Amino acid sequence: MTTPPLRSAPARHPALPTPRQWLVVLLITLQLSWVLSALSSGPFLSVLLRIAFIGVLLLLTYTASASVRRRWLPPALLRPLAVALVAPLATLAIFLLTERVPAKRPLVYGYIMLAILSVVTGTLATLVALRLERKAKERAARLQQERERDTLERELTAARLRLLQAQIEPHFLFNTLANIAALVEAKSDNAGPVLRHLIAYLKAAMPRLNDADATLDTELQLVRAYLELMHMRMPDRLQFSVQVASELHGLPFPAMALLTLVENAVRHGIDPSLEGGRIEVGGKADTASGRITLWVGDTGQGMSASAQPGTGLANVRTRLQALYGPGARLDLHEETPHGVHVELTFMPRSAA
Repeated sequence: MTTPPLRSAPARHPALPTPRQWLVVLLITLQLSWVLSALSSGPFLSVLLRIAFIGVLLLLTYTASASVRRRWLPPALLRPLAVALVAPLATLAIFLLTERVPAKRPLVYGYIMLAILSVVTGTLATLVALRLERKAKERAARLQQERERDTLERELTAARLRLLQAQIEPHFLFNTLANIAALVEAKSDNAGPVLRHLIAYLKAAMPRLNDADATLDTELQLVRAYLELMHMRMPDRLQFSVQVASELHGLPFPAMALLTLVENAVRHGIDPSLEGGRIEVGGKADTASGRITLWVGDTGQGMSASAQPGTGLANVRTRLQALYGPGARLDLHEETPHGVHVELTFMPRSAA
């Protein structure tokens, strides 16, 4: 078996100047050329040629030095030093290319002054550019950190929702199986029809237990199916109504959350009561504030003095807040003369 040839790491090439950098050099060149031409009374075009030549070389030096790495010299010092060293050499080169006469004292003075001006201007421009680059990198790093934090928060929220749903699913399944056992033990004539409806209900419900895109409409379908089953089990003791404004049906909603409240109403309100009772499921939107209100009320036994909210209610509250923010609420109230009213209130996502 032949081993594939090793690929060498791609060579690093110095970055080319950006259009913005070319524009800055052009503006500095024009300004310096105008000032020097006015001070020396020399031809503007000749001065512009020299300054432009120096400016281009310094810009190329600045960009090329970005790819140089020296452990003993940080980039913040290396790049200004490179520009400061190239500036007098670039000035000398343009003098040698443009002056055809032997060196005279005025030319030497002119070279020295232009070299000093090139070093000072190039170094200052380099320091300013490095500062702007550092700020741009810091801004990009902050944006990247914010994106990563948002991603982690979304992943954490999704993980919390999966965990809470995993806690609710066994609770719901065990309660359903307990209902089947009660029917069989009582040898009720409704055991067969209820069992068939229960199997059909579970087939429809189980795929939705982990549905991340569940809506209030799918939740209401499960609630109606569940209440129909419970009504078949105790037709003389359970009455119900489900009336939620149609414009709310498309809202995202935690899967099995409303069903948990209805199940609690049946198990803790209607079942223990000899007279049974009525369960009302409703929902509306406040036209003034835009706030959504959903509720599950029953006229069953009500809460005992020692009753404490269970895991199901805590999970519903946590999942609702994970979906609609910390402003989402779950409130539990006693009804008169007996019964319980559970109310969910939250702002839709677009207004949250």
